[in-house]
Amino acid sequence: MRARITVSALLGLLALGYLVTHLVFFVQLFFDHSGVAITQDEIASAHTATDARPQLIPKIIHQVYHDWNAEQNGGNETMPTDWDEVRHTCIDKNEDWTYMLWTASTSREFIQRYYPWFLSTYDNYKLPIQRVDSVRYFLMLHYGGIYIDLDNGCLENLTPLLYYPTWTTDGGRGALSNNILASVPNHPFWKLLTDSLIPYNYNYFFPYVTISYASGQWFETAIWQKYHSQHPEERLHRIMMDDRPGTQPWIYFTQERGGTWKNWDNAFFLWIGDHLALLALVVVSGLALLWWSVRRCLSVHKKYSEISTGKIDIEHGE
Repeated sequence: MRARITVSALLGLLALGYLVTHLVFFVQLFFDHSGVAITQDEIASAHTATDARPQLIPKIIHQVYHDWNAEQNGGNETMPTDWDEVRHTCIDKNEDWTYMLWTASTSREFIQRYYPWFLSTYDNYKLPIQRVDSVRYFLMLHYGGIYIDLDNGCLENLTPLLYYPTWTTDGGRGALSNNILASVPNHPFWKLLTDSLIPYNYNYFFPYVTISYASGQWFETAIWQKYHSQHPEERLHRIMMDDRPGTQPWIYFTQERGGTWKNWDNAFFLWIGDHLALLALVVVSGLALLWWSVRRCLSVHKKYSEISTGKIDIEHGE
């Protein structure tokens, strides 16, 4: 009996350590991020017509449109009218750029041709949005350029954004965003990120968590933090895109209709994203309660051991 309790207590401590480690890592995804935060206003102010800095990022705009119902529609991949209008704001503002629209078929062909080691994972993603998430990372690695979600339009020419070798976007309210990304080709950050897709490919039961942590924003944030810990001398840029009142205005992009990957649990996790302080309080309280419970169990076990070995006389309370 004593051995069983000792093993149980040890397993409890190991489980607690594992839980605390992963919870701390997970909670960190939603607070301070590595790299350099820069506003769109600061980018615009740094750019002039005679800017002598080298333009590092190639003038390529990537957008991905996968019609998940195309098979039922006879293979038709016609884009919704509002998204077609929004994407043309980026085309029209950047006339001398190369524009690349990636459909479900061309995305798969790209993965098959250049990254065949990933094709099986790509084909077998449980949720279609995960293919849209993952292909954008490989596009950044292979071609470089700027990736823009179809629900983001352009207000200005994007040339001032080409002077920063690799950047992501930060909505200022939790994990980083992957709706707009940019890079030079073959940057090591995207190599680390694409190499990490298979190890992170788990089904976390909740669709929102599976999407976010296996291939989406939480995943991107985790790898962003990992990259900066491995390369402390390098600080990549985070372009701030907080759309809440009182924050810096957006100069280069717009936000239009989104919500293409809504599932039954989206509202719950989006609520959590807007109440991170409350979440932190709940997590800390839960860990404190768990620690108290483990300590209590160990105390009871110690007293039981002392009674069983005769160190405490139950009748006389000694």
